[in-house]
Amino acid sequence: MASRSTPGILYVTMQPKEGLGDAQFHDWYQNEHGPNRLRLPFCNNGFRYRASDLADAQGSREKPEWMAIYDFDELEWLTREPYQKLRSAPVQTQRERDTMKQIFVDRRSYDLLGEWTGGDFTDLQKVENEGVKNVMIAVSFVLQEGAGKEEELKRWYEEEHVPLLQKVPGWRRSRRFVTSYLDIQAKPDTPREFLALHEYAPENGLGGAEFIAATTTKWCEKIYADVVADRKRRTYELYYTFGAAPRDLKSLSSPDAVPAESEYGLFKTHPAHTVAEKRPVIASKITTSDGVDLEYRLEGNPDPDAPLLVLSNSILVDYSIWDALVTGFLALKPSYRVLRYNTRGRSALPASSTAPITLDVLTADVMTLLDALRVRTASIVGVSLGGATALNAALTHPSRIPSFIACDTNAFAPPSNAAAWTERVALAEKEGLVSSDGSAIVGEELAEITTRRWFVSESYDDAALRPRLEHVKQLVKTNSLPGFRDSVRALHGYDIRGKMAGYEGRGAFLVGAGDGVLPKTMRENMAEKLGSGVHLEVVQGAGHLPMVERPDEVARFVAGFL
Repeated sequence: MASRSTPGILYVTMQPKEGLGDAQFHDWYQNEHGPNRLRLPFCNNGFRYRASDLADAQGSREKPEWMAIYDFDELEWLTREPYQKLRSAPVQTQRERDTMKQIFVDRRSYDLLGEWTGGDFTDLQKVENEGVKNVMIAVSFVLQEGAGKEEELKRWYEEEHVPLLQKVPGWRRSRRFVTSYLDIQAKPDTPREFLALHEYAPENGLGGAEFIAATTTKWCEKIYADVVADRKRRTYELYYTFGAAPRDLKSLSSPDAVPAESEYGLFKTHPAHTVAEKRPVIASKITTSDGVDLEYRLEGNPDPDAPLLVLSNSILVDYSIWDALVTGFLALKPSYRVLRYNTRGRSALPASSTAPITLDVLTADVMTLLDALRVRTASIVGVSLGGATALNAALTHPSRIPSFIACDTNAFAPPSNAAAWTERVALAEKEGLVSSDGSAIVGEELAEITTRRWFVSESYDDAALRPRLEHVKQLVKTNSLPGFRDSVRALHGYDIRGKMAGYEGRGAFLVGAGDGVLPKTMRENMAEKLGSGVHLEVVQGAGHLPMVERPDEVARFVAGFL
């Protein structure tokens, strides 16, 4: 029996029963079931495959259409609390329980016995390889009774079969597994099954001369005649790669999709037909490596390959400051997806979080979001501290962030920043306001001072704008005070001017005309200093948050830039 530290796979085949719609099946699997497992640090990856060996393209209970595979460094994790709680309430939703009743499921775990990779092997779990296709041949054996059968099968694979398969054009990897000790412990009469997974590029030599040579040798015939009692072979094509966050807007674009929500707060999905703007929406969160939850909202074009625009907030607010801009932008650029998120510090941070918070930490959060959503490249627009984050992300990750717009920000922290923000924290602490759950929040006094500084006076005379300004004030008021105290440290001291001269990507800057000295300093210190110089857009009638006061103008500029 294998050691408990043996790596292995969870191998699941599924066949929806008659009556389960495609939208419900795929939305549940890709926006709930898979991501919940990929959130676990010990689940290395997760892939969905679709059978390509069905004569009528319809699967059955005996020959399912769908297969999923998850890699674990240690299969023992499947028996432990972090994984087991996914399989019962409250983490497991009623939607999952109802959906799984409508699916024939065959769930097996296997211990890894051996692995061979070729020069063309592509590590599909890397985000840079998102979209790469893969063909999987799954061959399972149950052996005849008798001594030496397992050893004979092992020798054949290692000495002949795999070396010959390696000569087949397009071969990428072969792996051998055996029924895991976990399955045998759970059900002692489980037969030992040997599983081989062979991976190929889409353009391959399966069925060609090299493949025939590998599968018709004398030793091969002997294995099938004298060693193997039962053999099954399936052919699959990669259908979907799970990430640590739900991202499947395509399923939510179906008129048959229904809203779903995790009682545990992991996700909330809105099918397009339930949203006023008729676009699918996913609200969820990711957890960073240092334990910080970042809430996000993904919406827009349902094409999984649609370009992505990331929006990064200022301090003291949440992603709703972009509401009006997103509506305007997607009306102009319906080919895009839009990702917004709450930056760390909106809520109180766990003791495990990185301290102090720096611009590089905030930039790493952007990359973590992109990785969890399996996005290779994205454009980014940020404002204030989010603007500095956007600029830094483009400077430090040019291959992932090829274009950016930084709004109402600085390339360095002015010397007065630390003292000014320390005074503002002290003002909030002095007021001592708490939320209904007893948590310390920023409070009314600093919220009033801050928003009056952010917005131009004329905006308060605009009856249509006043509710929007009041909403921002409430965001500031209700921001976590400890979160504010921690996150503001990023504004105390940073300087990214040294990276700007050599920038070769696409960038632009935007500023509200009424945002103090920023129109002047952003032109002199940023627009004129980035690469060979870039455009600075000045928005009239706006202060520090132009996307709140003049969302249509900002949306038009962003759409035109992209």
